[in-house]
Amino acid sequence: MKTFEFRYHHLGIPTKEKKENEVYHEGLKFFHSGYESSEFGIEWMRFEDDSPMPELVKTVPHVAFVVHDMDEALKGRNIIVEPNSPSEGILVAMIEENGAPVEFLRFTSPDEGRKTHTSMSHG
Repeated sequence: MKTFEFRYHHLGIPTKEKKENEVYHEGLKFFHSGYESSEFGIEWMRFEDDSPMPELVKTVPHVAFVVHDMDEALKGRNIIVEPNSPSEGILVAMIEENGAPVEFLRFTSPDEGRKTHTSMSHG
């Protein structure tokens, strides 16, 4: 597999518990919270029963990485959420890697996604 660069962005953890300051995503029918206040980028995700997200995403924590080239990052991988733009300035997709969901994010603005905690590259 070809080398591509990625940078840690957040850890998404599914929960059934309502959290403070939740933000609702109507199209995907889930709430998220915690990322902005977490030193380590932990994001809580609470899904409605009829959320269209894959069961794997609704039940297993995922790690998210910022990538510079979404096509390259997805090449040859098991895509479980096709690339989409949940809000202006961001493209997201999810893959399954050894039974775990992994999210890739590509920001169109250089200032977006700056809250990251470490850098790494994959080869």
